[in-house]
Amino acid sequence: MKRASQMNQKVYVVIMAGGTGTRFWPYSRNDKPKQFLDVLGTGRSLLQMTFDRFSGYTETENIYLVSNEIYADVIEEQLPELSHHQVLLEPVKRNTAPCVAYAAYKIKQKDPDAILIFTPADHAIFQEQKFQDVIKKAVDGASSGEKLITIGIKPHRPETGYGYIQHLEDDGDVKPVKTFTEKPQLELAETFLASGDFLWNAGIFVWSVAAITNAFGQHQPEIAEIFDTSESYFSDDEKAFIEKSYSIVKSISIDYAIMEKATNVFVVMGDFGWSDLGSWNALHEIRDKDEHGNVVEAETILYQCKNNFIKAEKGKLVVLQDLDGYLVSDLDDVLLVCKKDDAAIFKSFVTDVKTLKGDKYI
Repeated sequence: MKRASQMNQKVYVVIMAGGTGTRFWPYSRNDKPKQFLDVLGTGRSLLQMTFDRFSGYTETENIYLVSNEIYADVIEEQLPELSHHQVLLEPVKRNTAPCVAYAAYKIKQKDPDAILIFTPADHAIFQEQKFQDVIKKAVDGASSGEKLITIGIKPHRPETGYGYIQHLEDDGDVKPVKTFTEKPQLELAETFLASGDFLWNAGIFVWSVAAITNAFGQHQPEIAEIFDTSESYFSDDEKAFIEKSYSIVKSISIDYAIMEKATNVFVVMGDFGWSDLGSWNALHEIRDKDEHGNVVEAETILYQCKNNFIKAEKGKLVVLQDLDGYLVSDLDDVLLVCKKDDAAIFKSFVTDVKTLKGDKYI
């Protein structure tokens, strides 16, 4: 980390914290999704850990956060360091492209020469210094020319929930991207993995404010037209302006909206112990396990059980037999027992529970 006197005055960090964390249900709930939970048992939520990660890299006043307005209270509770104008509250969910546009155009009004780092709130980074080194390379790269830079991770499984990046051979740290493919089907993901030419998109982006706003103007002019105003940001009119804007802006990810279309996309390769913590299975991979591969966060007696994730509230004994690769989650008013490796099924669970039982258990 840098000392305060060495901090990057032109670097702004935008933490994206609006997700509902349905793939971590029933631990993650609508009123307090996973980014606000102490998932790793550190005493700090994932959001707080993300803030800590960047608080030594740039001034606290240069750290912004975008989330849903229903989380305003928990954000204020967890990050009292942020002022009102640093917390950008969305009235409805519109995926990541409007989130990026809102923050980028707002910061552009304050500092048209800014370099922006956009990072999810719910990722785990286990090698902080290596991560800082990668971010520095990306920031240096974004400081010259209009480059849209993403951080790439070497894949170790055919994951269908990530974007894939194929880069051109280049001796520099910032490599031109040949193709950018968002969330392929399993067969294509297996092909990518076997080729050895593809990286996972970590969902961490670095670009100048000019580069990203020009990209919106070129590839998403209707979004640019909505957010490109210098009259409402940092004023009493901002809330009403955003409510109107979000009522008409389309819902689309930054990957589909910009990254797959742009020709000025670059990647910096990273190896810093990364996990997007996108599922129970991903969390199982990085947590400490017993001799049979079980992650146990409960009082248990286990018989012939292996490769499970077991989580229950204090005061409850969990007795299990002959389970392999299961999630057993007994939290609050929901008991869930299922195979843990199918991340997509959790969204189906949430949808079905909401349809059949209402919002009580969501």
